[in-house]
Amino acid sequence: MKSIQDLYKIGKGPSSSHTIGPERAARLFREKHPDADRYTVILYGSLSKTGRGHGTDRVLLEVLSPTPTEIVFSEAQTGFSHPNTLDFHAWYGTEKSPRLRVESIGGGDILAEGLPDVEPPEVYPENSFAEILEFCQLRRLSLWEYVEVNEGPEIWDFLGTVWQAMCRSVEEGLTAEGILPGGLNVERKAKHLLQNSHPGELDEVKECRIVSAYAFAVSEQNADCGTIVTAPTCGACGVLPAALRYMQQRHRYSDQRICRALGVAGLIGSLIKRNASISGAECGCQAEIGSACAMAAAALCTLCDLDANQTQYAAEIALEHHLGLTCDPICGLVQIPCIERNAVAAMRAFNALNLSFFLSDTQRISFDMVVKTMYETGVNLAQQYRETSEGGLAKLYNRRSR
Repeated sequence: MKSIQDLYKIGKGPSSSHTIGPERAARLFREKHPDADRYTVILYGSLSKTGRGHGTDRVLLEVLSPTPTEIVFSEAQTGFSHPNTLDFHAWYGTEKSPRLRVESIGGGDILAEGLPDVEPPEVYPENSFAEILEFCQLRRLSLWEYVEVNEGPEIWDFLGTVWQAMCRSVEEGLTAEGILPGGLNVERKAKHLLQNSHPGELDEVKECRIVSAYAFAVSEQNADCGTIVTAPTCGACGVLPAALRYMQQRHRYSDQRICRALGVAGLIGSLIKRNASISGAECGCQAEIGSACAMAAAALCTLCDLDANQTQYAAEIALEHHLGLTCDPICGLVQIPCIERNAVAAMRAFNALNLSFFLSDTQRISFDMVVKTMYETGVNLAQQYRETSEGGLAKLYNRRSR
């Protein structure tokens, strides 16, 4: 399994698979063909269907500028193995280079033909939670200690940087106001949520309001092409920082403890990425928001000193109850229903924590089984529900607005 450093990427939104991944691919291609007269980039699948709303064409033009670049939104339905596929060509006069085919597989990661160095090395010998649990029990290690054994102590400096970036996205999102770009006229709500307390507000309501405000803050930053951390993706970037930021402020947890929680969350996200998918185009929103909720639930367990069994149960609950969640962004923008989903999933992570605390001894379904189920569910979702904006809310909204 890959390092958790491969999961957490600091970059600009609104989509890890549609902006961060293609941006990396374009930079690699430009390095390979720096003297070309012009470029052609052909987008397929989800990149073609929602690339305009997600800003794929914008980021490609920015990276390949000032060389003239043509972006082609292909309607081809076959001939590629991943729904986020793009081909690059360089032109030298009338001569065209062989294509560079790239798959943007989610979380900002890419697979590219002829560029094996893009693939990060394996860091963890274990590839399932069952294997990790057995290793930890034999050596009496906690999950965060297991992370350090495999990653080395330098992982905490990396996660410290990740946490600082997450906190900045929360704070910046809480102070920003106005309308998000894209034409849906979605107003930023994070600041309003944070400040809109009322007399007699119940503690439970206050907790929901504040956690939701933090999730909205990060998700709105993402929608506005601001800097966020993939956790595990841009579209689900608000869930984990919202839960951890709230807990740190309420319970005064040190940054060190937060980083340990981030380490365990990264472990959960990496397992899902290794054994299923974190790509909405491949498996629907269950792969993004569901994975983020599982990561947040595991992080909360770590903060609360729950053991490995309780942690995997919380992650299992969180992912299981997002099974079948479709990805149908209106107008291809990462705004509706994406922003609200981050807040709902952040609160659901707390529910998973509470259930795990009391009921872990009754567990019948393993985390590994739910990961496998999520993948099977995702690949069997109809294409229009996998980040194409051709079904669900996206289709009904467009029909109503005509």
